[in-house]
Amino acid sequence: MGRFALARQGSSLPRQCRITCASRQNSYALEKTKWLPRALKTYNINGLTMASDTIGTLNYFVAPLDGSLPYRNRFNAYSTMTKPARNWTQEPHDMQIEDVRGKEELYKLDNAGFQYGREAPKHTSFLNDDEIEREYYPEGIDLIKRVTGATSIVIFDHHVRRHRPGESGDNPQKLQPISSVHVDQTTTSSIARVHTHLPPTEVPSLLRRRFQIVNLWRPISHAAVDWPIALCDFRSVDFEKDMVPVALIYSDRETETFSVKYNPNHQWKYMKAMTPEEFVLIKCYDSIQDGSVARLTPHTGFQDPNTPEGTPLRESVELRALVFYD
Repeated sequence: MGRFALARQGSSLPRQCRITCASRQNSYALEKTKWLPRALKTYNINGLTMASDTIGTLNYFVAPLDGSLPYRNRFNAYSTMTKPARNWTQEPHDMQIEDVRGKEELYKLDNAGFQYGREAPKHTSFLNDDEIEREYYPEGIDLIKRVTGATSIVIFDHHVRRHRPGESGDNPQKLQPISSVHVDQTTTSSIARVHTHLPPTEVPSLLRRRFQIVNLWRPISHAAVDWPIALCDFRSVDFEKDMVPVALIYSDRETETFSVKYNPNHQWKYMKAMTPEEFVLIKCYDSIQDGSVARLTPHTGFQDPNTPEGTPLRESVELRALVFYD
């Protein structure tokens, strides 16, 4: 039995808290509102006037018809598994996506589940994994600490994504923007991350503290006009109904991620034409689950129909970090 299975069965798993509007005792719950039609903003890129708010076609989870637990085989698992690549499907929905540029201060990790900022990276070449770990990880740790106030950060991996039209996104060396609504971690897989990446003697005390999993995402090389990243405000998410754990099966291990069911109340946000000097922190897990803070934020890449022809293809990097507080 692997570390993941042990963590899943261990007594350290926190009690799942059912989160409903009725259980929230502060203004956090009152901010849940339905989207109302309004005039679109515009944005100028290289002399071209573009619509800023946009409509994106987002891919949502549809459960297996036979009622079985959803799974997905990943990368090297394909060659050793006889199961299909996945046993669930997706359905596209056109969703209003609001540009938050100019009002990004309204969105924080604790209320929305994501937080924008501006700080140019010192490391700007994202072609070599060893260099990224040696040079970009330390500045990522420093940035996350300063923004969150956390006491310790452990970056456990990173993903560089480049949009390559016509190519498969299944090659781990050539990752593409993800085109389905998801969250990288579940409660179970988040706790398993602590067991996997920290010394066993430290795990019990770390799991008694508040901890999060946060992604530090930014464009590289040029602005992310092509295939930007959209983020769903947690205040519009019905956690119990919308979030679906999906097993990720590798040849040597199994973990979990969240897929997301369609909910017309979802409020989607993005920042138009994010530059490499800008970043967004994306919360994938929070051990505080009493309704007082956002637990996570669903997110996805999407094709903006207003993207000008000839726009440079998206390139981005994300660091994935365990974030601990005293």
